[in-house]
Amino acid sequence: MNDMTLDLRTRFVSGMSYAACTVNVVTTGGDAGRAGVTVSAMSSVSADGAGPTLLVCVHHKSLAAERIAANGTFCVNVLRDDQSYVSDTFAGRFKDEVADKFDCTTWEACEGGAPRMTDALVAFDCKLQSSQQIGTHHIFIGEVQDIHASRAGSPLIYANRAYGASSQIEGTSTLKLAAEASAARVTVGCFQTFAPFMMPQLLSDASDLRVKLIEGDHRRIRESLASGESEIALLYDMALGDGLTTELMTALKPYVLLPEGHALAAQREVSPEDLAHEPMILLDVDPSRDYFTGLMSDAGVTPTVAHRTSSLEMVRAMVGHGMGYALLATKPASAMSYDGKALVTRPLAGAPKASGIVLAHRTRRELSPAAERFAQVCRTRLKR
Repeated sequence: MNDMTLDLRTRFVSGMSYAACTVNVVTTGGDAGRAGVTVSAMSSVSADGAGPTLLVCVHHKSLAAERIAANGTFCVNVLRDDQSYVSDTFAGRFKDEVADKFDCTTWEACEGGAPRMTDALVAFDCKLQSSQQIGTHHIFIGEVQDIHASRAGSPLIYANRAYGASSQIEGTSTLKLAAEASAARVTVGCFQTFAPFMMPQLLSDASDLRVKLIEGDHRRIRESLASGESEIALLYDMALGDGLTTELMTALKPYVLLPEGHALAAQREVSPEDLAHEPMILLDVDPSRDYFTGLMSDAGVTPTVAHRTSSLEMVRAMVGHGMGYALLATKPASAMSYDGKALVTRPLAGAPKASGIVLAHRTRRELSPAAERFAQVCRTRLKR
């Protein structure tokens, strides 16, 4: 393979990464045995003729390819946007955790013998009509025998080498309005705990833009940047991985949250050692869980986690009811829990490392004018 061919292949693979595809698990079963594999190359061929037809492309080294050809039947299970773990399992990412990939979810048998996911978004039971190997992949064309559709859900999408979800886009009445709206539109990701305390003011300052907000934990926001779902995002400067350019906006110092009347509330500051025998309410989201437990571990203290929750307000409510203490970085203006219990905050002793909040975007990806405008709003409001 010469350099020109290699370069063309590299550019082809890179270019195809922008083509969004549904994520599908193709299964087969019969005398040759069952097998399954994750594929993104699935498409309708025709709804007419003797019966509807579709095609899937499966690598020739996959056990599924061999068994589909031998069994003469396969099922295309289109995954929902909350079933990425099924995709990862059949892609072989959890082979050290499961001896049989089919153990990751529940199955029923299609009439043709192929396993069908009980709760797939939609499943197509197919009889193999023809196959052809082109390059490294078999193209299997199947005649659809039956279709099993769920009542609700959205498809799991794969694009820009990351999972994503589909969303409805509003139309417009004129081309001029569409062009103006497009120029002012930007999708912004924001970490879920500090979003309510930063985004309303930022959105108000950027009222000339049409901002679509995506909230979630660290993984959700990183994936939205990687897939291009978000153009720019605010998140913690922790475990960001490669491919992102970041700019520090501000930093939040960790503190101890206690119920009013707690003995430690009388102190000016609270050390990890003071908390060694106290129950902890852990904010159980990525990367907060590791950051807060790490602060204790760095001081030689193993925290006693009594309760875990992904909700900041649930953490505050549990603390308010005397169920334990919490370590947090985001500090709401109110000293009351959601249900009206008084709370006390104290600095965490020992000069712990502050949590940096960064504005991030994909490296070597030029920001749109709308994203640049939002970035400037963030600098003006946060970098004080």
